[in-house]
Amino acid sequence: MPVPARDTLTVAVRVKPGSARARVGGRFDGPHGPALVIAVNAPAVDGRATEAARRALAGALDVRPAAVSLRAGAASRDKLFLIERPGPELPEVLRRLRDGSGE
Repeated sequence: MPVPARDTLTVAVRVKPGSARARVGGRFDGPHGPALVIAVNAPAVDGRATEAARRALAGALDVRPAAVSLRAGAASRDKLFLIERPGPELPEVLRRLRDGSGE
């Protein structure tokens, strides 16, 4: 059964596959608006980079990997992920990761 929209948070992500160093942080202004940059070691082959980005996002937001699902962008570097039942602190955590905390 689908989760109601108010119980989800949509996160725009720009994936950088094949990076030497995996990291979550930074901003990319892409087709879905300001996106969180996720660099992953996995190559962009057979969904491996998407899966690595999904797990990295879950880890950075401190949510279960099962709570993070791909909504759009399976074959693109620009993706939308859905976080189920986000806590009230998640939008701020996401903003700090994307935009930096020195503001």
